[in-house]
Amino acid sequence: MTRFALTIEFDGRPFMGWQRQSHGPSVQQALEEAVTRITGEAAAVHGAGRTDAGVHAIAMRAHVDIEKPIQPFRLMEALNAQLRPAPVAVLACAEVAGDWHARFSCIGRAYEYRIVNRRAPLTWDKGLSWQFAKPLDAEAMHGAAQALVGRHDFTTFRSVHCQADSPVKTLDRISVSRHGDEIIIETAARSFLHHQVRSMVGCLSMVGEGKWSARDLKAALDAADRSALGLNAPPDGLYFVEAKYPE
Repeated sequence: MTRFALTIEFDGRPFMGWQRQSHGPSVQQALEEAVTRITGEAAAVHGAGRTDAGVHAIAMRAHVDIEKPIQPFRLMEALNAQLRPAPVAVLACAEVAGDWHARFSCIGRAYEYRIVNRRAPLTWDKGLSWQFAKPLDAEAMHGAAQALVGRHDFTTFRSVHCQADSPVKTLDRISVSRHGDEIIIETAARSFLHHQVRSMVGCLSMVGEGKWSARDLKAALDAADRSALGLNAPPDGLYFVEAKYPE
């Protein structure tokens, strides 16, 4: 039995999320079925995180155990052939130790959220970014966001369906920057609550629009109450960008 680590890119629009669902297609299901077609083995693909319906990934990490002898490059090529035409690609594949786990060995995760701040409709970027027509002050958003850094009770920014044992998380970093019409929000933590990033982005957009002040954002955090949430951003602009592991 060989354990393979995979680096995966996907467009989340056709999927119900990463995890297998009974009511629609998932990225995990697409990968597992591809492995089974290649090897004839029942496969379980474990990801570094779980993404919602419509959320994308630039570099999701995952692992799978395979009995059939196969080289990493051949497995990667075969998976990509089997996955077509689904918008899922295996970017890298490597043998790892049997105790390496994509989820439980992970010591840090990073997400990026993309906003296109313009009035004109999105064309090729539709479904891949959140269009926000009203002008946003990215500097005000960045300044207010720093109140979220550190260890906090993030109940306000937590989905009612979140299965985490505790709402207390440590946000290592959050930044907001403008690049022309595009605003990029970058976040990093050991782990995140369900909807945490989308909820933080939604509230930061209210700061950028001038509806909330930095003090209002801090008050929403301190309330530790989901009813204090200002806005939950759509999944369109959210990307899983990195999973970190011990060297």
